[in-house]
Amino acid sequence: MVIQGVTFCGSKDGKIVQSSFTRERLAPDEALIEVTHSGLCGTDIHYLKAEMVLGHEGVGFVRALGSECKDLNEGDRVGWGYIHGSCGRCEECLSGTDQYCREVRAYGQADLDQGSFSGMAIRQEKWLLRIPENISSEDAAPLMCGGATVFSPLLEHVKPTDRVGIVGIGGLGHLAIQFAAKMGCDVVVFSGSDSKRDEALALGAREFYATRGVEDYSTLNIPRAIDRLILTASSQEGYSKFYPLLARKATLIPLTASPGGDLVVPYQQTMSKGMKVVGTLVASRYMETKMLEFAARHDIRPIVEKFPMSLEGIEEAVAKLQAGKIRYRAVFAW
Repeated sequence: MVIQGVTFCGSKDGKIVQSSFTRERLAPDEALIEVTHSGLCGTDIHYLKAEMVLGHEGVGFVRALGSECKDLNEGDRVGWGYIHGSCGRCEECLSGTDQYCREVRAYGQADLDQGSFSGMAIRQEKWLLRIPENISSEDAAPLMCGGATVFSPLLEHVKPTDRVGIVGIGGLGHLAIQFAAKMGCDVVVFSGSDSKRDEALALGAREFYATRGVEDYSTLNIPRAIDRLILTASSQEGYSKFYPLLARKATLIPLTASPGGDLVVPYQQTMSKGMKVVGTLVASRYMETKMLEFAARHDIRPIVEKFPMSLEGIEEAVAKLQAGKIRYRAVFAW
């Protein structure tokens, strides 16, 4: 069986180009997916100058299966995210944190002829997840990476009784508000602009504070301290300003994936108040599965803008994302 598919790739000059791939056969543990939808993630922008197929938030239908595939059937609607393969035998894989596998196959690192900006894609079966019936494909695509990235640390480090601060309302932030609110948390949103106040409250926030032009955040006069602070803003600077608002033993959870830069936090206050900074990297297959179940049960949906899966459509969406004008996730559809 010869497999062929249209793809959209990055290039050395950063221009998106249309190309194709050809495979002679499927590996025993691989599935062939007819891609119908793909999300555009900020991480994709980092790979525009790489000669690889772009996109890692894919949704589509299984069209063929390798000889050792046992869990999926042809015709199943599935999705995948940033990670698309692991060894399955190391300590991380066996303990349910397979995203940290030393042999992980991740976007931008392995299988560069495959991506979700494509007509067909080949993925390891065990990293494909069935999409619940009550989640549309255009909503499912951004959940496959962005939704899982937000849900995983919330489920691991946040309790329903926590007061959760969310910094930034964008592709990750607007999902974090929904997940945290549906978990029962008291959600407080911090944004540079007051223009998103009504939207944040409609998504589930209890309080909203605009921080642009405020040098001393203690003057915001929030009624109670923040137990968990989720950092989703594009900039990594200025987080030390939030320390006067944090409870003792508070946890900071940075989610923004941007190259370079340092997360600067007050050293002495972090130690003396028993605070923690928790790193996270996308999500395990277990967490991705639980995220989809939770989103389906609580009707959590991304706010999306739709574009055609074409060279022109991808160029338009990328330009809009780079200009900071997407509210809040771009989705491509064939």
